[in-house]
Amino acid sequence: MSDASISDDANTFAADRLLLFGATGDLARRKLIPSLCALDADGLLPEKLAIIGTARSEMDDAQFRQMAREALEKHLPARRRGSMAQFLNRLSYQPLDASTAEGFDQLAEKVGAEGAADGDRGGLAIFLSTAPSLFGPTIEGLRQAGLTGDKVRMCLEKPLGSDLASSREINDAVARAFPEDRIFRIDHYLGKETVQNLLALRFANILFEPIWNSNVIEHVQVTVAETVGLEGRVSFYDDAGALRDMVQNHMLQLLALVAMEPPTSFDATAVRDEKVKVLRALRPVAANETVTGQYRAGAISGEAVPGYDQELGEASDTETFAAIKAHVDNWRWKGVPFYLRTGKRLPERVTEIYVQFRCVPHSIFEAPGNGLQPNSLLIEIQPEENVTLSLMAKVPGLDQEGVRLREVPLEIALPDAFAESERRIAYERLLLDLIKGDQTLFVRRDEVEAQWQWIDAIRAAWVADGVTPRTYTAGSWGPSAAIGLIERDGVSWHE
Repeated sequence: MSDASISDDANTFAADRLLLFGATGDLARRKLIPSLCALDADGLLPEKLAIIGTARSEMDDAQFRQMAREALEKHLPARRRGSMAQFLNRLSYQPLDASTAEGFDQLAEKVGAEGAADGDRGGLAIFLSTAPSLFGPTIEGLRQAGLTGDKVRMCLEKPLGSDLASSREINDAVARAFPEDRIFRIDHYLGKETVQNLLALRFANILFEPIWNSNVIEHVQVTVAETVGLEGRVSFYDDAGALRDMVQNHMLQLLALVAMEPPTSFDATAVRDEKVKVLRALRPVAANETVTGQYRAGAISGEAVPGYDQELGEASDTETFAAIKAHVDNWRWKGVPFYLRTGKRLPERVTEIYVQFRCVPHSIFEAPGNGLQPNSLLIEIQPEENVTLSLMAKVPGLDQEGVRLREVPLEIALPDAFAESERRIAYERLLLDLIKGDQTLFVRRDEVEAQWQWIDAIRAAWVADGVTPRTYTAGSWGPSAAIGLIERDGVSWHE
């Protein structure tokens, strides 16, 4: 059976136990535990849901709850915590070294001791946030301990490999214990409100669909810019680089959502079927359609910051910046370039999608100074969540030389438009969907492999052409060659 043919009905059981691997790590403290507490405060968690944490650290239930309390006080606003005591009572802990077979029986006993009686028991959801090298041993340990049954679903946090071959190894290891309809691969960008709003914008408004094609759209830009450097991720990042860390997952998912055909319904199979079609239609990229860079010492927001080589402590050929000119070779997007840009130590922290429409075929307004601009649509994902449609309008007043035009923005500030709604952590949506069993916002295996296949071809082209990163000053928008990549097509990066 192909991935695409799996029925969504196979995953309808609700979980009454959530097992968190890596429960003492940074992701758990900053995102997972605060997200679960916020869901509890809003009454969205199942009443009997038990949350069991596991990691190498030796601690008991009380110590784990204290660690969770400190994480909540640091990372979750007080107004969102609800009854912290009620939430903390859901938590328990079992130490485990996942690299060895020992200890999984004790973990199974702990998990089995939680929640409802056997006759009324719901399912078990497992969130696996460990080093990829531990995926195989962990899955095998869970299988041996009887924790991979029909009412168990598995959630995998990235990175899922470093190339297509290693990704397949991980997916094969997981598939030996879990069918595809019970595997949930996280890309936390899909949990962001504005990313989901992109689907609503496209498919809930008749205004956009007739013009969402190469006849009207000239090009699309996707930018994911970070001001931070390595931030404690030295060994991981130097092995990965910007292409594998950001483009392979987050940026290609954003591209797929922009370019996908309308799904037949908003369910996991229909949405993911359309995304994978886009990913398979990506044209192979030549080395001269890419630019790579690595930051050197500079200043961010007026503060001096070291270069990548200084943070790393040695020279490296790892790229901290990548710009790519991509094409989706299908009927809708033939000839429309998709410009992707991501990097560390850039001037602003911003994630956005910029859609530029074509110019009107003929201007009837001939007044001097009328710089007729093409319409554009800007979808800002972070740090603010906004949608801006830029239009041409008449400047008020009288002018003997004719009608004067100026570009004006129509802005929808989503936090203002929905002021009554609480701004949520992306993991809240994804953890809730994991507990419920909704795979729509998770990534399917064929998506992951299509992404890796495209990325591996780019890396192979870099090797064949001897491409090494150009340097750029921290606080700039990357190497000057990235400007040339897009300006030779007569357009500029949106900044």
